[in-house]
Amino acid sequence: MPHSIPRLTAAEVNKILQKCGFTLISQRGSHQKWRNYDSGRQVIVPFHQGKQLPLGTMKSIIDGSNIPIEEFKNRE
Repeated sequence: MPHSIPRLTAAEVNKILQKCGFTLISQRGSHQKWRNYDSGRQVIVPFHQGKQLPLGTMKSIIDGSNIPIEEFKNRE
């Protein structure tokens, strides 16, 4: 990925996913399953209150959601 991957918490990622049309469909333990019914894409977000997600997990979420990396960098 040519751009640096942002470090976000699960709560910040969840807000971006919701903004981009994803819906929380289930949770098992600390893992939340988010799905966008329009695109058919699905991502898993490990939810550990207040902790930043590892870079590999962030890359997986960005790639799996097909949301431009700028959306994650320009979070509100």
